[in-house]
Formats: sequence, C-alpha cells, structure tokens
Amino acid sequence: MKIKIFNKTTKIVSATMLAATFMFASPAISKDTVKVGIVSFLTGPAAGVFGVPAKQGAQIVIDAINNGTMPAPYNTKGFAGAKMNPVFSDESGGGTKQVGLFRDFVEKQKVDAMIGYISSGNCMAIGPIADELKMLTVFSTCGTPRLYEEKLRTHVFRTQANAVGDSMAAAKYIVDMYPNEKNYTGINQNYAWGQDSYKFFELAMAQLSPGSKGSDKPQFPKLFVGQYGTEISALSLDKAKVVHSSFWNGDIEAFTLQAMVRGFFQKKIFVSSVGGSAVDALDKKFPDGIVMGTRGNVGLLARDDKSPLNVWFIKEYKKRFNALPLGPSYQYARSILAYKFAMDKAMAKAGSFPTQDQVIAAMKNIKFKSFTETISMARGGGHQAVHSVGYGLTKYNKKGKTPGAEKVKMYGPECIYPPAGTKSEDWINAGMPGAKCN
Repeated sequence: MKIKIFNKTTKIVSATMLAATFMFASPAISKDTVKVGIVSFLTGPAAGVFGVPAKQGAQIVIDAINNGTMPAPYNTKGFAGAKMNPVFSDESGGGTKQVGLFRDFVEKQKVDAMIGYISSGNCMAIGPIADELKMLTVFSTCGTPRLYEEKLRTHVFRTQANAVGDSMAAAKYIVDMYPNEKNYTGINQNYAWGQDSYKFFELAMAQLSPGSKGSDKPQFPKLFVGQYGTEISALSLDKAKVVHSSFWNGDIEAFTLQAMVRGFFQKKIFVSSVGGSAVDALDKKFPDGIVMGTRGNVGLLARDDKSPLNVWFIKEYKKRFNALPLGPSYQYARSILAYKFAMDKAMAKAGSFPTQDQVIAAMKNIKFKSFTETISMARGGGHQAVHSVGYGLTKYNKKGKTPGAEKVKMYGPECIYPPAGTKSEDWINAGMPGAKCN
C-alpha cells in the first residue's frame, strides 16, 4: 500500500509546510494488485469446450487490461489502476467442494473478488456463502432464474442473463420460423438448469403458440450420463416434431453423434439453447439445419459482428489459441469487463482506490459495453444482467471451412425478459405484458 502526498508547491521549504500538506490534502490511496479467484471447469467432462475456453477468454482480457492494450472503452491500464492477479481454480467436484474452496479463497487467500462459475448448481450453492462472507462475486455463465427470483443478493452479480431469455427466444424462433408446428417435447439434464430451461420453454410456447401441446414424456437424463439410446428412441416415437434441449458440453456432443446415426435430425426440428460449443467441437460433422442458440449474441452467432471490441477479441483469441472463441469465452471475458467498469467507476467517484463496498455500489444497475452490445444490470435489484438472445440454423461454411449459422434472429431484452421486480413465471403466464418484440 502506497500513500501519495500531493503538494501544490514545487519545493518543501519547511516542516511546517509539509505538515500543512498532510492536514489539507486528500491522500490518494493506490493499490498495485487486485487478487481475484476465477473458477471454471479445468478438468472433467465440462472442461474441453466450456471450462478451458472460458479461462482462455478471461485470460486474454485480463492480460490486455493489465498491459493497457485493450480497445476503448477499456483502454485505461488496470482495474482502478491496479493489475489483476488471477488465481484460477477448478469447478469440478460439486457444490459442497466448491463452497469449501470459496471459503478458502476468502478466508485464507484473501482475494479481493471472485469471478466465474458455469454450473447452475454451483451458483446456487455459492450465492448464499458469498453474501454470508461479504465477498464480491461475479457469476459468468450459470443460467438458473432461481438465483435472484428466490432471493435478492447483496454481494453477488451475474453478467449473463438467465435461462428465461434463452427459453423465450427459443419459443419465439420456433413460432417465427415454424408456425405450423404445434407439438413439442424435450431432452434436458435433470438438475436446475435443465429443469428451468424446459419449464420456461413450455410456458412460452403456451403463450406464443395457442393450441400448442407439450409431450407427456419429455426426457430428463442425469447430467453427463453420456449414453442416450433409450431417450433417442423415446423421442423418435413421440409425435412431437419440435425437440427442445438445453444440453451443454459433452452431453450435446454425445447426443448429436448418437442421434445422427439414427437419422434423428431428419425427422425432428431440434432446438439447442446452448449447444454452440458442440458445433465447433464436431466441426463439419455437425449437422446443418439445427436450431442453435449461444445464450446471447456470442460465440457462433457473433462471428460476423463487426463491432470493434468483437473484431479485436476474435483476432486475439485466434492468434493466441489458434481457435475461435466460444460462448463461454465471451461470457467470462464479459465478467472481467464488468469488473473493470465497476472498479474504474468506483475509483472515479471515491477519488482513491475503492473499497469492496464502493465497487459493489458502483456495479449495481450499470450499463457496460460488451463485445457485441451494451449489457444492462437491470434485474435482481441491479445485480442481474439482461441482453439480447439469438438463434439461427447451423450451416457449415465450406468456403471458409468454419462452422456457421444462417437465418439468425436476435431478440432484444425488452422482448424476452419481464420488467424488474416481476417473477418470470408470473409474467409469462400473464401473457408477457409490456413485451416489445420486433
């Protein structure tokens, strides 16, 4: 910790004048480094196309901000002038393990903030502990709406929108592109994320497509079970043509490969809310014509966006990792941008290096520039982000030899999220009053 004394005189002429400087000047306290724990899946089934790309996205932005090489509006060096020392930690092992590691970060490692988490289950476990320990925590990816709709958080922010927008946009896309399809079913993982995703897809379809009917037998296999022969058979026999899925990571890859050999995608309209990573992982093996989302305007759906920040991010990512950034790469990088925005804002207001409470106050209700759009922390008492959500049809670009998408539609936050203070389920059941959709 350094104390800088700003004396308007150019020369210290006496001990008296020096004392006067201490008496009347406001000392500016600077900090050289902020220590931040960043949690992502670094081992296990979720690492390859989720956890590791997430870490890589965060690292690119951290390094650029530390070095002062980030494009505007993040071109000032550091986080309130301080360099970030990121300490990466593995998210594998379940909620109980993550709570223990979180306590260690706070109580022993003395971090200044925590950023990350992909699993909705882990976020639900960490949220109360973050408030208990009074640790600023920024969730990057997890999607369950329960996080804020069950209880408002004091120290927890989420820069990724929740599953409601994903499900609403999926239903909107089906209604827009396939208006005559009235029967639907789903295959979703049997935990908070999968259950909530399908629930809100059902609610949205009931409102947006009068006369539509969900299957009596939607499929809810265990997380990362890996084998889906039984479920594929059941879905194939179901009269519903539209099949919704929030499968992610290895589950969506395994399901796709197993379903392809059985001709499943020729019979069904498959809607994947978060399967963009599998498109890149399987490359030209991934079938065309899948309704694909990426939890926002990121990853697969953001590759043609010419926003300066996005162009820079894609270029840097390719140069460093010889790959294109995936959805989680954007999501973790976006959390870093939000943290810098709040740190710089808090310092500007305080006139000195900000306290954690000042950063928390600064982050509430912010609107910050991300890679393809401005993100608003507009829900959850100013702690929960809203943003656009898009869907398109997968289409391999043979000329560019890269996975791509066509017939992309973006749905703005004013279309797919309820007003602040309104529970998502109540809003949808009431017919989405106030929704503004193009």
